[in-house]
Amino acid sequence: MTMSSEEMIRDCLEHTMFSWAASGKVSPLPVARAEGVYLYTPEGERILDFNSQLMCVNIGHAHPKVVAAMKDAAESGLHYVYPGAATEPRARLGKRLAELCPGDIDSFFFTLGGAEANENAIKAARLYTGRHKILSSYRSYHGATNACMQLTGDPRRLHNEPGAPGFVHFMPPWPYGYSYGADEDEITKNHLRYLEELIMYEGPETIAAVFVETVTGTNGILPPPRGWLQGLRALLDRHGILLVCDEVMCGWGRTGKLFAVEHYDVVPDILTMAKGLTSSYVPLGAMGVRRKIADHFREHVFWGGLTYNAHAFACSVALAAIDALLDEGMVDNAARLQGVMREEMDRLQAKHPSVRGGRCLGLFGMIDVQKNAAGDPIAPYDGTHPAMTKLAAFFREEGLFTFVRWGSFMCNPPLCISETQLRDGFAIIDRGLDITDEVFEG
Repeated sequence: MTMSSEEMIRDCLEHTMFSWAASGKVSPLPVARAEGVYLYTPEGERILDFNSQLMCVNIGHAHPKVVAAMKDAAESGLHYVYPGAATEPRARLGKRLAELCPGDIDSFFFTLGGAEANENAIKAARLYTGRHKILSSYRSYHGATNACMQLTGDPRRLHNEPGAPGFVHFMPPWPYGYSYGADEDEITKNHLRYLEELIMYEGPETIAAVFVETVTGTNGILPPPRGWLQGLRALLDRHGILLVCDEVMCGWGRTGKLFAVEHYDVVPDILTMAKGLTSSYVPLGAMGVRRKIADHFREHVFWGGLTYNAHAFACSVALAAIDALLDEGMVDNAARLQGVMREEMDRLQAKHPSVRGGRCLGLFGMIDVQKNAAGDPIAPYDGTHPAMTKLAAFFREEGLFTFVRWGSFMCNPPLCISETQLRDGFAIIDRGLDITDEVFEG
């Protein structure tokens, strides 16, 4: 018997815990099924998924070809074998990723998600270089496991300290308040000079790797300034420091390229992925390494392991999800609809005084809300504002699912979305922004 929304919410709150929340203070969204770009409540209410859930259901919900492949994999009799076994799904997925990943990234360690991919990237970087320190940006998120919480720069880290040692954070090229310059070229030049001095202070011989989200995700949807990633690559090469690009969120077509690093013509030493790898139909992540690192671990032990490493069923689903993404042109669709999203963001900024601006690369977008003409954010860093709470409630009431965080909200729909559906979402946003306009200090 199908549960009602009320029953579903009641039992979830009574018997389960929720992420990043006091479970007694949350109001979870009841979801009974999903299809394409829509979610449905038990009572049949339709909700436009404008965030691909956690920026991960890239191919859309309940894709029939992937569902069929899941059924076939379930009936194959090969669901799980220990990680030391060779299986056809493992072999096929590894070879497929070697064909698709940039440069000579052609060897993969499979995990159950993005945090585990980053955890193992930390291990690989330290084992390969013999160094201990890891640098990452304050404006970053890399996962909620022990080491990844310290790798993460955003405020969620603070509540999980003290943690593992060896992590050093740096100001990103796009800080919340401070500026490295008036234009992108100046920002890139000044920020790389700052990083070089930071590396000098920390001792380059002690630094194993620098982790970056190729395009910063939950902390702003921030593509790097022009020339920055290329300059970072050159800086790290001079000191023998590895570059690790976290594409858990921005990979698999989200930015209009299969991998975001393709926008910048850079090949990282390690590339981490998850989310869009299976479009989160099942849990799977991966750490991909360049040939020089793979060759090192052919001769030296990689001291990492997981019960579900290279899970046969999950690898089968990943192959089907990748085929759906590529065969149906969804990466190209994300690139094409970037212009539509940019047009809608510009329209909203021109119409609503409370809109500070919006950013997007492919279908990876965010809109910032301001409280005054000076451009001050409506909510402080790691804070909120009653109008943003009302805006989130309005989106929910009008049938739009997305994340509202601090003084911004996300625009990250599935890559199968049509132009009409995309504009439908922005029409709801348009009406909702009247709420923040009311408190704008004009």
